[in-house]
Amino acid sequence: MKPNVTKSRLGSQRVIRGLLIILLILAILFLGKQVDWVWTPIRQLFSIVGFPVILAGVLYYLMNPLVDRLERKYHVRRVWTIIGLFVIIIVVIVLGIVAIIPTIRTQTLTIINDWPTYWQNAVNETNKWINDPQLSGLRDQIDQFNTDASKLLSGRFSKYLTGTVSSLTSVFSTVVTVIIGLITAPFILFYLLRDGHQLPAYLAKFVPTKARSSFLTMLNEINSQVSNYIRGQLTVAFFVAIMFAIGYSIIGLKFALTLGIAAGILNLIPYLGSFLAMVPSVVIALVTSPWMLVQVLIVFVIEQTIEGRIISPLVLGSSLAIHPVTILIVLLAAGKIFGLMGVIFGIPGYAIIKVLWTHLFGWYRQNSPLYTTEKSKE
Repeated sequence: MKPNVTKSRLGSQRVIRGLLIILLILAILFLGKQVDWVWTPIRQLFSIVGFPVILAGVLYYLMNPLVDRLERKYHVRRVWTIIGLFVIIIVVIVLGIVAIIPTIRTQTLTIINDWPTYWQNAVNETNKWINDPQLSGLRDQIDQFNTDASKLLSGRFSKYLTGTVSSLTSVFSTVVTVIIGLITAPFILFYLLRDGHQLPAYLAKFVPTKARSSFLTMLNEINSQVSNYIRGQLTVAFFVAIMFAIGYSIIGLKFALTLGIAAGILNLIPYLGSFLAMVPSVVIALVTSPWMLVQVLIVFVIEQTIEGRIISPLVLGSSLAIHPVTILIVLLAAGKIFGLMGVIFGIPGYAIIKVLWTHLFGWYRQNSPLYTTEKSKE
């Protein structure tokens, strides 16, 4: 009886210690929120450095496999490989500016200038359908919805008008930040490609000797998860842009190239991007003709089928091993807390947290007496 009593006391003490640790962590988080002046400089630093670092990191995961392969298989010096890739990228950018960018610029400006007309025509076409005698029962509800929406939009618009000066200042600062980021990102990318493979070993020096092996394993898993996700999403977005551009060109939709590229970029937002990209396409098609709207919807169905059944399984596969319901919850939560950046980076962030939690819980399970009985049964 006494050994069992001793084990139960030890187990209860462990539980109490764990609860105390959780309470201390929550207290630290609460106190950290109260001293906002500590975090303000960190947020300002991240607002300046975050964009070029993230951009360089995304390009690093795209280019690093090729650099590693050329260095390992063909014994090409890493620096010369990086310089060669930079030259190729510059040439591609110049050719894109000469050949494609003017067309995209013209189509984008035309869409922006003519968008009020397209929207008004789309509203008129929709009203024609609504005024159909077969839909008379829904007319009152739709009118009430339009009234409420107009009140909400007018209130928002007046609110934005009062902050015009601050909005212009914010836009100017954002443009400056983007320009600085585009200038500094190539330098960060160069050093990441040159020395990034040495970073895990360098970080392992700060970890106790017994934990270095598991620490390096954890870093390799995180790197694999993030690299697979970034390369997979960008590859899928590239094919989505091509499919939409080709599909819209075949059916003769206006601004096919620009709408296709926009669909590819928006596809970086999981689950929501493709539907957001359909809004301008549907409006333009609705103004053109009902048959054009049907063709756009057919293109969308075909694209979603090819992407969901062929491209995404081949490119992404099950590398992240995250359930679709979990992905939706992560997107909603991250979008609510962090906005657009949370929607874009929520899934890789969750994958990193999942790897960290798995390793930490594995370590706790091996060292905690709470799981000794379970281990003995196994």
